[in-house]
Amino acid sequence: MTRRKRLSLIGLTLFLLLLAGWGIYFLGFLHEPVTPPPATSLTISRGSSLWQVSRQLEQLGVITDAWHFRLLGRLRGQAALIRSGDYEFADAATPGRVLDRLVAGDVRKRLLTIPEGFDLQQIAARADQLLGIGGELLRLSQDRHFIEQLGIKAASLEGYLYPETYSVTSDTSAEQLMRMMVGQLEQHLTKEMLATAQQHGLSRHQLVTLASIIQKEAGNEAEMPLISAVFHNRLDKRIPLQADPTVIYGLESFDGNLTRAHLKALTPYNTYRVYGLPPGPIASPGLAALQAAAHPADSKALYFVARGDGTHVFSNTLQEHNQAVRRYQLKRKN
Repeated sequence: MTRRKRLSLIGLTLFLLLLAGWGIYFLGFLHEPVTPPPATSLTISRGSSLWQVSRQLEQLGVITDAWHFRLLGRLRGQAALIRSGDYEFADAATPGRVLDRLVAGDVRKRLLTIPEGFDLQQIAARADQLLGIGGELLRLSQDRHFIEQLGIKAASLEGYLYPETYSVTSDTSAEQLMRMMVGQLEQHLTKEMLATAQQHGLSRHQLVTLASIIQKEAGNEAEMPLISAVFHNRLDKRIPLQADPTVIYGLESFDGNLTRAHLKALTPYNTYRVYGLPPGPIASPGLAALQAAAHPADSKALYFVARGDGTHVFSNTLQEHNQAVRRYQLKRKN
């Protein structure tokens, strides 16, 4: 055997040994679970490459080798399939399991709670605090094309974003969130509820509008059907609703003190000056308010006044109402 052949054989042997060694290392890398440090989290931005993500994972101690993790992604054909979002790593996992989570978008869930009676400004502020999408939410809420896509016949989405606790991610967009919220409202606006509302002369938009006023006026759910009855009776008799929350909604600014000047201001939402319902909802009503708007109590009451403890006194006549006002409102002011 010539010297050249011996050298070639030695070189081939070394190469095969190195290849075998690398193969053993790679197999160990694939099958050895790694336990990350406590409270390890990673935020993957939109458009991040597998190489960028693998380096971050190595630095955090989630994987042991960024280069081999990248190779794994390419061998699987998943290099471009990683999803953005917030990830948490706590349990021991193999690189393959880590990659599975990134491709599946197994991100950390966040809870966004929208209380009943929140208006668009309050909903946007809460969504902005958690997801940074408040501005876009407000823009879309006035976007006619988007509103039409949702099947809503209204000038804005005020009142149509159902109050609920939503599971979202850092990647949830304003459009996705709003579609979820409107979808929840549609589920609660049953055919029976809409049919009953229609018997009372209310369209779907008017039902949501009235429910929003009931939501803002009521101190508890038990009184909602009675408050609804008062407004239904007033609508039937063409008596102004005289609902303070609608007046406040129509003001450009409000410092918490409702004055006579406010009650005299001519706006579409001043139900002291304008007969019937305002142009649209003033907040997002919950299920109890929606049901109360469609199913008012059997009552002839035309007035109610707050006792100051979250409940109201209901009256059939103006004389009874004035007595209740003197007893509860004027006494409380004094």
